[in-house]
Amino acid sequence: MNTKDKIIQTSISLFNEHGERAISTNHIASSLGMSPGNLYYHFKNKEDIIRHIFALYRDHLSTHFKPVDKGDDAFEHLGPYLDSLFELMWRYHFFYDNLGDILARDSHLKQGYIDFQQELLEQVRNIILALRDSEIIAIDEQDAIELAHTLKLTVSFWTPYMKARRLSGVLVEQDIYPGIVKVLTLFKAYSTEKSANKINQLRDKYALLANAAPQNP
Repeated sequence: MNTKDKIIQTSISLFNEHGERAISTNHIASSLGMSPGNLYYHFKNKEDIIRHIFALYRDHLSTHFKPVDKGDDAFEHLGPYLDSLFELMWRYHFFYDNLGDILARDSHLKQGYIDFQQELLEQVRNIILALRDSEIIAIDEQDAIELAHTLKLTVSFWTPYMKARRLSGVLVEQDIYPGIVKVLTLFKAYSTEKSANKINQLRDKYALLANAAPQNP
């Protein structure tokens, strides 16, 4: 791993552990055992680092949530989608926790975020329609876009919701699983007779993992 990638990965870890607002470039440099000047050789400032992290976040969504090919069983894609969603929510949870503040400080990043969210909304909608075409869910065109919005809202605000309910404000990896259960519950509301049992089984899998999460640490 080159120095630039080390800075990015260390920044993600520190932001997740301590909160993005609490971490400066000096903290990042110190954690890596380098001088601030060496860090500034690779990145202009903390906002520059966050832009690069956002690019990784965007690439994860673009590569792991590709449209379902015609003729494929869309349900077979749902499990991998959810596993990738779990990874995304955990790996970049600092971004969700402090989203408004991060975007308010960087107009360029905010515009990129807005543009990408519109693309993502269409991507999620297409996945929903693929599930409909495979008779996994029964939903009309208007409800499909509303469900896409609701899914995005659930994912975007799940981790700050969980942290707000903890006296310590600490998030653990297992806390993501209840969020995945909520996503499946949204799909279950539109499930068909053909898919109801399958969706229940998938939901039960994540519910078991969710129940392993510590309570109010």
